[in-house]
Amino acid sequence: MTQEPTGYNYEVVENWAKPPQGWSLDDVVGVVADAKDRIYVFNRSSHPMMIFDREGNFLDSWGEEIFNAPHNVRIGPDGLMYCVDYGDHTVRKLTSEGELLLTLGSQNKSSNTGAVGVDYRTIKQVAGPFNKPTDVAFGPSGELYVSDGYGNARIHTFSQEGELLSSWGEVGDGPRQFHLPHNVWVDPRQRLYVCDRENSRIQILTLKGDLITQWEDVNRPTCIYIDGNGNVFVTELGYRKESMFPGATPPLDRNLYPRITKRDLDGKVLAEWGKGADGCAPGKFFAPHTVCADSKGDLYVGEVTGTVGAPSGCHALQKFRAN
Repeated sequence: MTQEPTGYNYEVVENWAKPPQGWSLDDVVGVVADAKDRIYVFNRSSHPMMIFDREGNFLDSWGEEIFNAPHNVRIGPDGLMYCVDYGDHTVRKLTSEGELLLTLGSQNKSSNTGAVGVDYRTIKQVAGPFNKPTDVAFGPSGELYVSDGYGNARIHTFSQEGELLSSWGEVGDGPRQFHLPHNVWVDPRQRLYVCDRENSRIQILTLKGDLITQWEDVNRPTCIYIDGNGNVFVTELGYRKESMFPGATPPLDRNLYPRITKRDLDGKVLAEWGKGADGCAPGKFFAPHTVCADSKGDLYVGEVTGTVGAPSGCHALQKFRAN
């Protein structure tokens, strides 16, 4: 259990998820809770979408014939599932039972940015949708904001029907420039948050892409989640050598180990936890990638421990019970 001086208090629930015998949760890239507190776990196993109840009991699975390399999942205001697949350059809209309704992007066809694989450093120019997209957020009138991502450096806006409305963003470290826009969220004030991962910052912009402010006290942020009370949760990958691009070195003034921060809407840190050399210990993190909360305030944190080569048996999903 981690007790913060601010009074925020979470207790890790070990071995929470109970998948069927012989199944595994590999690289949990996205996790969301629906209105009935069913927990949808998007992962890179042979069963890419697993659904559990709040107690971790397995309910169902789908997506076995759909996805290539999952990256994140969100539930929209319409109650539908939006699944981002950076492996085949698409964003799919599906029902909660896995029925496909809409596909954004051309399956297995990337836009021409010159990028090689997932290395954002090889991008030669920005382009249209998509080259390894990463996340989707929802505007006040149902617009979709897609971060695009590993092989691009843009934010694309779509209508509810899937019509491309705008694209903006460039490669770099200035305002509305990105080095791997990894995650997006639209808050109640209609501000767009972008986890600019390799610039170690969160840019906060208008919905048209004008910079309002930025948070720089984050360490390679991978996911942002804002609950109904205005609490902001950020997963931070940190600077473990296992999770860094080849040839990159950790800065001396940054935290080495991953963590979660809980903040207010102005970025003030209310609590942090999960740092430690043993990232596979209960309550610690090795490669946190996603976070969400259920209606009781319990948190679910997914990690890409397989991708970064964590020790065998390291957790890919943890639940933290709010006390």
